[in-house]
Amino acid sequence: MFISKSMTKNVITINKDADILEAREKMDEHRIRHIPVITKDRHLIGIISDRDIRSAMPSKPLNDYKNKKINDKVLNLKVKDVMTIDPVTISPLNTIQDALVLIQKTRVGAFPVVDEKEKLRGMISVRDLLRAFINVMGMEDPGTLICVIVDEKLGQMKKIVDAITEEHVSLGSVMVARCWDEGKRAVFPYLLTQNTTILKRKFKKMGFEVLDPMQWYIDQQPKTHN
Repeated sequence: MFISKSMTKNVITINKDADILEAREKMDEHRIRHIPVITKDRHLIGIISDRDIRSAMPSKPLNDYKNKKINDKVLNLKVKDVMTIDPVTISPLNTIQDALVLIQKTRVGAFPVVDEKEKLRGMISVRDLLRAFINVMGMEDPGTLICVIVDEKLGQMKKIVDAITEEHVSLGSVMVARCWDEGKRAVFPYLLTQNTTILKRKFKKMGFEVLDPMQWYIDQQPKTHN
């Protein structure tokens, strides 16, 4: 699925010469944490986040005369003084998979979506990606996600799908992931049923290992040694 289909198109933006209090008010009003900074012709020149604003503001009001100059300086700060210049961006032609990988690499919660002319077309956030992922995986319908460990060879997916079909269980979606174990793959069928006992038993009889998805995730994390 392309970013253009999942991004937020009606984006709240701000000018670089606006003060940071205006940026904070916009964030509070629209319940957002990132605002792209653009020119009049919508060229992206930066992004300001709630973290940028918090870092610029004093932790508590400074009311005494000695600190009045600090207060005045903060109140006069402009967006351009605290924004991130040349932020990480993504193209509307990229996929949601590309965005997920980018979020993992950069630890950034939202990206401006820009075209080949660096003009802002939208924003894509973790919330947008979760919504798209739920839609792609068919998880809007009640069901159960299970994990089946299989050998990395042809025909394994067909065996799993055939087994599900034989039990007259509807399949919402299937996702495949790599395992740390060489020659193995983790298959995640999303079953549109709450009763998975019979299928789990069947997969085990077929020689597959069946895990709880969360247990599989924990097993994939790097091991630490004291």
